[in-house]
Amino acid sequence: MNPTVIVAIVVVVIAIIGFCIHLSNNIVRLSNRCDNAWDQINAQLKRRADLIPNLVETVKGYASHESGTLEAVIVARNGVTAAKTPDEAMAANNQLTGALRQLFALSESYPDLKANANFQQLQGQLEETENKIVYARQSFNDCVLMFNNAIQTFPGSLFAGGRAPKHGFEISDADSQVPQVKF
Repeated sequence: MNPTVIVAIVVVVIAIIGFCIHLSNNIVRLSNRCDNAWDQINAQLKRRADLIPNLVETVKGYASHESGTLEAVIVARNGVTAAKTPDEAMAANNQLTGALRQLFALSESYPDLKANANFQQLQGQLEETENKIVYARQSFNDCVLMFNNAIQTFPGSLFAGGRAPKHGFEISDADSQVPQVKF
């Protein structure tokens, strides 16, 4: 056999092996990016959960008879901190978001509470954290999309190694409703 043909065959085989390794490593990298993006969401959810006890204590001083709203916030916060899976965290996060909305709506009924510097600072920190959560969710969903595309399209599907598609952060039914504005 001609040495040039042998060299050409070896080069082609090495190129195919290199391409296969690249595809497999790319899937692992994308999976790791999804895990990292989820960790960023968790960090922001923890930050928000850490702010909530201070907020509840501040509100208690002004609206102690609104215990139902305060308890709903605490229960929802505990659900976020106890969540073990991304799906549990997503559901608990949606519940906490609803409870916080009720809490902030409650503050409208108490002008002294609304004017309290501690309450304003905590509310500002929560709003900042909410913005970070929105950004982290978008980043996570982008990572999930790239990962799912990599394992579900050819030739990446050949190297997915049985990896299941990941689920992105979905909007809750309450968040998908268009708010009613009445004058």
